[in-house]
Amino acid sequence: MWSTQQARRVSFVVLMSLVMATTSLAGCTGVLDTTVDPRASLNAYPLQIQEGETVTFDARDSEAVEGVITSYTWSFGDGLSSETISGFTSHTYSSYGIFTAQLTITNDQGGTDDITATVIVNGAPQLNLTFPEVIRSGDSALLDASGSFDPEGKDLDFAWDLDWSEDSDKDGDPRNDIDATTDTVLIPTNRSGTITGSLHLDDGAGAKAEQVFTLDVLTRRYEVSWETIELEYSWDDYLDQGEEWQGNITPGLQGRVLDFEGILTLDQDLFAPQDNFSLSVFIVDDGYKRSDQTSGENLTSNESATATVSGQELNPFGEDGIFDSDSEQELLELLLMDASARAGQGDWTWSVVAQQADPDPLFEGSPDPDPGNDWSLVVLVKLHVPKLVEIAYE
Repeated sequence: MWSTQQARRVSFVVLMSLVMATTSLAGCTGVLDTTVDPRASLNAYPLQIQEGETVTFDARDSEAVEGVITSYTWSFGDGLSSETISGFTSHTYSSYGIFTAQLTITNDQGGTDDITATVIVNGAPQLNLTFPEVIRSGDSALLDASGSFDPEGKDLDFAWDLDWSEDSDKDGDPRNDIDATTDTVLIPTNRSGTITGSLHLDDGAGAKAEQVFTLDVLTRRYEVSWETIELEYSWDDYLDQGEEWQGNITPGLQGRVLDFEGILTLDQDLFAPQDNFSLSVFIVDDGYKRSDQTSGENLTSNESATATVSGQELNPFGEDGIFDSDSEQELLELLLMDASARAGQGDWTWSVVAQQADPDPLFEGSPDPDPGNDWSLVVLVKLHVPKLVEIAYE
């Protein structure tokens, strides 16, 4: 039988064993509850970009410390985020600004770590261009880009190529010319058709904007009516026997030549016989030539000697109507240069020749009683002239 003292010793040993076991278990529980955090590493490139460009984020150098990294949570600073199982991703920034991108990594121990990178996004210039949709030939088109701006307030450089059909810098590329550098330009026109060009903006920090423009240049519209007018040309002079006078006119510049008449009149001689002068006209472009000799002088009837050169119905009458043209001058040229109505165009040369002035001296070396004569020439030209009135398109 155990004594009371022995029983007490056994109980103490058992109690101490339980205490030691409990302490040991408590130590093991403490090790399981300790969390080990990973170490995040982040390389972002490039950190300065243009609006709409992409940044690459590389966190593959991050360390789990214990266990493995189970997730990468990305917050890009522009309101968008994503989660990946690998430490590599990319993100496109569609708006300008300064953004703080944050990465949070988590390991299988439940530990986390954060790291950030700052991304600077340069905003693209805002190009605001206005121009007339339709203009008429001969008008000037105002192209206005003064409302353009840089969202961050930078000064903008303007580069206009005003016409892609012309290579103004002669480098072989008609679409890279710099024809103007102001925020507004005025483009004159002189013919119908289309004019295509472009405007480039540059903020000096790598951001650019471009817009192509096309101007539709339309013809003008005219109402044409024809009227008959008469032009008069006159000259007077004196010619000695054997001399010649010439004068030039261009009546066809104003209209179609219908008829003409030139009358040469000599001053009356005091003595018979009458002087003999000739009158002629030569229209160079037509090879047209007409001439006449003076006749009809009757001293007793107080009549003067005359010569007449004339032509009738050289061209048909013009027709009234509505015509489209780039300009009034171009339409006038078209009407007056009609191949079927060109007679009398160009220079006219009128000539007066004093062929013979009578009477001659009776004896060689004695004074000539009639060395020459005064004369006058009147030319009347009848024209059919177009009158143009510009009208609006319906």
